[in-house]
Amino acid sequence: MKIAHIEFPERPVFLAPMEDVTDIGFRLLCRQFGADMVYTEFISSDALIRDIKKTKRKIFFSEEERPIGTQIYGSDPDAMVEAARICEEADPDLIDINFGCPVRKIAGKGAGSGMMRTPDVMLDITRKVVKAVKKPVTVKTRLGWDDNSKIIVELAEQLQDCGIAALTLHGRTRAQMYKGEADWSLIGAVKNNPRMHIPIIGNGDVTTPEMTKQRFEETGVDAVMIGRGSIGQPWIFREVKHFLETGKHAPKESFGWYLDVLKKQVQESVNRLDEVRGILHMRRHIAATPLFKGIPDFKPTRIAMLKAASIEELFAIMDSVENAVFSPAEP
Repeated sequence: MKIAHIEFPERPVFLAPMEDVTDIGFRLLCRQFGADMVYTEFISSDALIRDIKKTKRKIFFSEEERPIGTQIYGSDPDAMVEAARICEEADPDLIDINFGCPVRKIAGKGAGSGMMRTPDVMLDITRKVVKAVKKPVTVKTRLGWDDNSKIIVELAEQLQDCGIAALTLHGRTRAQMYKGEADWSLIGAVKNNPRMHIPIIGNGDVTTPEMTKQRFEETGVDAVMIGRGSIGQPWIFREVKHFLETGKHAPKESFGWYLDVLKKQVQESVNRLDEVRGILHMRRHIAATPLFKGIPDFKPTRIAMLKAASIEELFAIMDSVENAVFSPAEP
């Protein structure tokens, strides 16, 4: 499979762009575990062109992350064009336009999936960004605004006509937010539309190797994108790739191995930010990880981990979990 000049192996699996999740440390881990492509956190075009430092930092990445896409969002065509040009200077492999974010502060202002209510503006932005940059431009969007306006099959053709190099579809409407089940039937309808010739990437509710394989087989998508299913378990990409290649589950590592991965992520976050902000940033991953699932009476320990104020305290709690779970019982 190819997106413009970028070549991928058969049935590639991508890391979805996620705000406050897909920072450089997490992206590197996911690439090391087999993610075939990663994306930056989404970047506000308005903030980027105003040279807001916190926003501008998001466009930078390391060479080890390639191939990588920079994702931008906004509702003003001129701002989106200027933001795309700024991103292009950082030399990502492609520029992705976010027409899918459902959160109120973004969609409510007409950006992200709010564009589903103004498809003409969406198409205008897409055409202008494609024309403004030399990098391949891709789009990530949803099925429609709500159940009464699932316009994606026709819209996908129109986006393709704008010159995009690939299209990622999340199988929900904006009204659904992240509730209910993702509808992959419409993703399949777009992929199997004989008029579509660009790669179609499916996204939504992919949390296991079996589900990834099923989505490829049932819809024929060119790639599958994993989002929330990767939070707290960057090793999911290794598990998925192994299952796709062999039809069998990858051998499980020791509890300590997985714990060390999380510790590495914590340490990188602390090194990049500082101890307080780095630990705060990691709380989402610690809360979401399946590593501690099934441990009896774990709730107080989970709360203690999420309240830890220093890396020393957090690692001590993590180590106590490993010791408690795997130490031999008293005679």
